[in-house]
Formats: sequence, structure tokens, C-alpha cells
Amino acid sequence: MMYGSCYLHLQTALPREESAMLAAKIRRFRAVRAVTVADKRVQIWYREALPIREIQKLAIATVRRVQEAAVTPSERLAGYRRDAIFSLASFAGMEVLKRTSPQLFWSMKVVRSLLVLAIARKFIQNGVQGMVKEHRPNADTLTATAVIASVLAGKPESSLTLLAISNGAEMLTSYAAERARTQISGLLSLDQRYVWLVDGEVERKVPVEQVKAGDIIAAHTGEKIVIDGRIIRGDAAINQASITGESNPAMKHKGMPVYAGSVVEAGELVIAVEKVGKDTSLAHIVHLVEEAQTRKAPVQNFADQMANFLVPISFLGAAIVYGATRDWQRVLNLLFIDFSCGLKLSTATAISAAIGAAAKRGILVKGGNYIEALAETDTVVLDKTGTLTVGVPQIAFVKTAGGVTEKETVLLAASAELHSVHPLAVAIQKYVKEHDWQTPHHKSSKTIVARGMQAEVPDFDGFPGGVIRVGSKKFLRENGIADDAQLDAGLLGKNLLYVARDEKLIGVIGIEDPIRPKMKKTLNQMRRYGIDEIVMLTGDSKAVAQEVARSMDIDSYHAEILPEDKSSYVNKLKQRGTVMMVGDGINDAPALAFADVGVSLGGRQTDIAAESSAVTIHSEDPSRLMEALQLGRRTMDLVQQNFMATILVNSGAMLLGALGKINPLWAAVIHNTATLAVVLNSCRILRPQRKSRLRRRAA
Repeated sequence: MMYGSCYLHLQTALPREESAMLAAKIRRFRAVRAVTVADKRVQIWYREALPIREIQKLAIATVRRVQEAAVTPSERLAGYRRDAIFSLASFAGMEVLKRTSPQLFWSMKVVRSLLVLAIARKFIQNGVQGMVKEHRPNADTLTATAVIASVLAGKPESSLTLLAISNGAEMLTSYAAERARTQISGLLSLDQRYVWLVDGEVERKVPVEQVKAGDIIAAHTGEKIVIDGRIIRGDAAINQASITGESNPAMKHKGMPVYAGSVVEAGELVIAVEKVGKDTSLAHIVHLVEEAQTRKAPVQNFADQMANFLVPISFLGAAIVYGATRDWQRVLNLLFIDFSCGLKLSTATAISAAIGAAAKRGILVKGGNYIEALAETDTVVLDKTGTLTVGVPQIAFVKTAGGVTEKETVLLAASAELHSVHPLAVAIQKYVKEHDWQTPHHKSSKTIVARGMQAEVPDFDGFPGGVIRVGSKKFLRENGIADDAQLDAGLLGKNLLYVARDEKLIGVIGIEDPIRPKMKKTLNQMRRYGIDEIVMLTGDSKAVAQEVARSMDIDSYHAEILPEDKSSYVNKLKQRGTVMMVGDGINDAPALAFADVGVSLGGRQTDIAAESSAVTIHSEDPSRLMEALQLGRRTMDLVQQNFMATILVNSGAMLLGALGKINPLWAAVIHNTATLAVVLNSCRILRPQRKSRLRRRAA
């Protein structure tokens, strides 16, 4: 079979990325073999029958999206403002002419009609496009029909008030919605055009654009950090609210990371640059939020479908009223009112505002669908290590045999574990460092797999050495060492390291991963808020898991499970509710992906967590989990309020209009005021919520 080719001509040239995207979408059609998009022309090579209409729709939609994106919000607002002022001026001019020179006024019927049609050109164009290209009427189709009807009725000036109110309301509504959508853009306004580049002992002021990874810069009090890097020297109090959402400054010291968007409130830092520009965590966050605002929630799709369904009903109502009354005034009343604007704009604004408000609190939500899922969450699943707990093991207590000191026991264990990187060994070394002790060196050491460490330690600081064994009770028992003094009595469920010298047990070191501060309070708040079940998943031992579950009042737990097995537990829980899984975003990735809402808590693994979860909280504070749940519930409450208000107010206005109780001017005022009101109601999400008692959700 021979190949065929055809051309499509576009209204405007597409940017490089959009050209590639359009070509990729066209290639998905089975008949298409190759596509090139260059300038304003699309060339397609194909075999068999080519679905040309569908491809044309795709190309038109792409061009329209590019054209809309090219119009800045300020230009759009200026256009609405200009049309609104011109409409009002024209209406005032006609009224003056009608009163001062009635004969001239009535003789200019054609001029008046053309003027009104010119002012309504945008509404007519969009309304006709909706009918021709999308094969269904939209809100602008209603407005265009109302304008044309007023012209045919011989009263074109009656539409000027509608156009003035519509343009004014569009201006205010666009301003409110755009402000909600662009709240997050404040994160990127670093307002720091220059940095201090450190060259040896000299600091040079250079533009931000000249800084690259590997450079060394200095940051002084009051300055904003514009790169991601690591501190080489210096101490400072850093406000990193743009990343974590926490207003309290964090103390930063040598070796600690700093992020773009942070402000040095007090102190001086010298920083090694690791990431600049679009590679920084801040830029990554903003990109994800902007992308999230394009992902529709199910409630948005419902609003769009409902709005599209109600537009024909307005036409049907107008036709019925005209057939019954032959009164153009009443017909215009119904045509001046539609549900589309209020339903679509208020819902989109609420979801967008929620995503922006969450980001300003350090909660990164990757789509509107997750806002809705947060509102419906009734089951919370938590990983233990690094989520419920801090994730950094610490020595909780030391019990020693008679005649043996705590320092002696810990230092002998530290010497044996000197070269180990096991988290328990790290906890011991940290404890030694905190007490400003010196770890004695050993003559030899070896690792006993799955048991512990064995080392030969010489005498030190007046303490006797010997063959030191550090590990499990089983390890010591295998070497003939018994716990005759019952040092581990009453310590069931604790992580214990047994320390023996030669053939005698000299001490037991208890190591715990402390519970994250505020975690229990957060879980209690969740229960009061209406969360039905809280479950813990962990790879830790059953004894340890039981102890944590008991202390945190967790409903159920599953211990000694592999990371890949966590997803199966999440799937089982999803069968009876909406599940929010909270993990560290690394080994919990499968479970996070399977949950209705996967949440990674903590800022230590920012990049990986952002990719593996639906919601990333760049803070160590677990109370942000409650804030996320509250934000989801609050957003959906506002959406439901807007739905009810839009339908009730517009339905009431349509009824009054059909009965002739109001004129077209008041119909337009009621409709546009209702639309603006519900959009402003959605913008309330951007205001910080006052702390109040949590209300338990009704069953």
C-alpha cells in the first residue's frame, strides 16, 4: 500500500515544546506513520484512512492553548476593564442622546446596533466557536444570543448594561482567580540579583546568573540565599519558610544544607554551591505546584459536565417563556443568566488556591485530585522508622553489672563498634561524642554476621580491657556467656545491645528510635477529626512494634514486613475506605504509590520523596499532616457551598425573570454578582485558618 501525505496550516507558529507535543499526539493515531511540525505547517504521512477531523481538533486546541498562554493576566484584565468602561460610556452617551435629541437617537438604530455588536465581539466569537468547534453551547453562547436578541428586538442599548456588568465581573473574577493561582509564584521572587562570590580571602559582588555549581559564596545577615548548597563555615539563624513552611528560624552550622529562598536572619555563612537556577529545590517545588494546578480533581470534571448540561436548559427555558408570553424582556432575563461561570470558575479557583496555600505551608500537593482525596480520607497508614519516629537511634539507658560503671561499658562497646556503620553503632559513637569522652582503640576486631562485634581492647584510663563482645543475647549465649544478674529484666520490646568482657556480661545498652515530637498529639487530633483507623507498618521486630503501637494508641500494626509487602496491606485497607499512607518516600515508595494519598513527611530526602508521593511535607513537624487533612476538607466544603449558592441564586433569578418580576439589568446584576461572590468565597482558602476546636466529622 502506498503512503499518502497531507498538510495542515496553523493560525500561528508553535513553540518548540508545543510542536514536539503536538507531533507526538498525532503519531498516536494508528494510520499515521510520520509527522513534522514546522512554523505554521503540519505535514503528515499516513497509510489507510486518516482521521483528519480528530487531528484538526487536536491542532486547533493546541493553537488555542498557546494563544491563551501568550495573553498575560494583566493584558486580559486590561481588556475586560477597557470593554467595561467603553460599554458604560456608550450606554451613558445613548441615554443623553435619547433625552436631548430623541429623533436623532431613533434614526441611529443601525449605528447603535453595530456599536453593541462591536462591543460584544468577544462573546459572539467565543459563543460561535463553542457551537461550531465543540458542537455545544457555552456561557458566551448565551450572552451572544442575548445581545443578538436585543438587537433584533430593536433595543440594542439594553445589552450595553449586560456587557458592562459582564466585562466588569469578568475583570474582577479574573483578578481574584489569577491572584489565587499565582500565590505560589512569590516563592520564586528571590529579589536577590547579586551574590558575594568568595575568591580566596576576597569577596566579589557578581550577578546571580554567573554563579555555578562548585563555586563558594558568602551570605550575610538580611540576605536571601539563591542557591542550594552546604555550609563550609559559619553559624546562622535561617528562615527557610519557603521550603518547610515553618516561620521559626532554624540554626545552621558547618556541614548542614541550605536551600534557595531561605533568608539569613542573623549570622554569616560561607556556602559551597551545589545547585543553581532551575535545579534548586525551590524551583523544583514551584514547577511541581504549577504542574499540579493543571491536574483536575474529579469535582472539577463534575462541575464542567454540570455546567455544560445546564447551558441548554437556559436556552430551553428561554424558548418556553417566549412561546408562552412573546415577551422579549423575559426571554432576555433567562439568556442573561447561566450557571457555567459560577460552577467552573469557583471550583477551579478553590482547588488552585488550596494547592497554593498548601505550598506556602511547606505542603506540596501534586494535583487537585489529591485535595479531594484528602477530604475523603478515613484511614491513615504510617511507617514507623523515620515517620512515627525520628529515624535516628539514640542510647536511652545503660544497665551495668555490679562494680562496672556506665562510662566503662559504653567506651568498651564504642571501641568494639569503632569501624561499624550500623545505626546502633552510630548511636553509641554519638553518645560518646556528646559526653566528650575518648573512644579507646582496639588491637583487633571482627564482625560476626547477624550476631554482633568482637574485639580485643587493651586497658585504658584505669579500666580493664579484654575480649569484648557486643551484640544480641543469642550471640553471647553461643559464646557461653549468661545473664546471671538478669540485667534485661522488664526490658521486653526494647532494642538491647549486650556488652560482655571476656566471659562475663558487664552491661546492657538500650537503644531507642525516639517518637517524633508532636506525633501522638497529631494522631489524637486525627481521631477527633473523624479518622476511623490508624495503622502502623514496620519491618522492625514484633516486640518493638507492639511497644510503639501501645504507647501511641495505634489501632493495629503489622511488623517484620518487607518494604515491597507494605503495598499489599495498603491495597487491603483501600477496599474499605480512603487511605492516606505516610512514609519517608524512599523504601515506602510502592505503598505510597498504591495509596489514595501518599504522603512523605520530613525534609531530609526532598528530591526522592517529591517523586514517589502525591503529597510531600518539607517539614519534620507531624502537625502538618493535620493541616493537609483540614485543607482538603475545608476546600471541598467551600466547593459544595459554591455549588449550592450558584444553583439556588441563579435558579431564583431565572424564576423571577420568567415571571417578569425583574428586568434584564437586574438579571445580569444578580448572575454576575453571584459568580464573583463564589469565586471570592473560594479565595478564602488563601487566608490563614484560625485555630479552633476540631469538629468530629459526621458518620
